[in-house]
Amino acid sequence: MKQTETQKQTAYDYLTTLLCNTEDRAHLSQLLSALMTEKEQQEFINRLKIFAYLQQGLPQREISRQLGVGIATVSRGAKAFRQYPIATLFPCLDDVLL
Repeated sequence: MKQTETQKQTAYDYLTTLLCNTEDRAHLSQLLSALMTEKEQQEFINRLKIFAYLQQGLPQREISRQLGVGIATVSRGAKAFRQYPIATLFPCLDDVLL
């Protein structure tokens, strides 16, 4: 049975509310581990690193080489970087990740 957009939004809203209401770091870490495989967690970390490298002005090909990911992965990250206020959403990103 295919999910409707309303069902998807309800699930997404549930998840964002749950994450926002989780104050304990260990509990939050456990939630994320339950939701994502190790590979998915690494992809998530790579996306953050892509944002950090883009903030520093590194070319996409260099980011791809540094992280050992495909250029398409970096391009998708660059698209999100242009679409959202990354510096506001993730303050001090390069200080933490690079």
